[in-house]
Amino acid sequence: MRLQTKSAKKKNRSTDIVVPDKLYFRIGEVARLCRLPAYVLRFWETEFPQLKPVKSSTGQRMYRKRDVESVLRIKKLLYEDGFTIAGARTQLRDENKSDRTQSTLPFPLQSSRNVAYIRQELQQILHILSVRH
Repeated sequence: MRLQTKSAKKKNRSTDIVVPDKLYFRIGEVARLCRLPAYVLRFWETEFPQLKPVKSSTGQRMYRKRDVESVLRIKKLLYEDGFTIAGARTQLRDENKSDRTQSTLPFPLQSSRNVAYIRQELQQILHILSVRH
């Protein structure tokens, strides 16, 4: 039997949670999955704009899988990485910005020559088609 230090146990906490493949989770399910009290989840909804569960017709909070993953990310930032709430909010906003930026497509260096060649080929095809009619 191997003993683990507190830091090793902390590192394993966020990685050992598997989010089931469901459309919606109630707040109690999310609290159990994430090992957090429900009042913490309700508080985080007011602090983190990306955490917006929809409410059912009965007023029950319904978290999507994306929301549960956000809760886990927030928990990691706050409890394991030592961020403040403001710092975690900034970090998440920066991560979302970097996710939104588009990477450039790898175009060949001789693109203008390729375009000219393709244009010439298309014009030849057009000429062949127009001669037939």
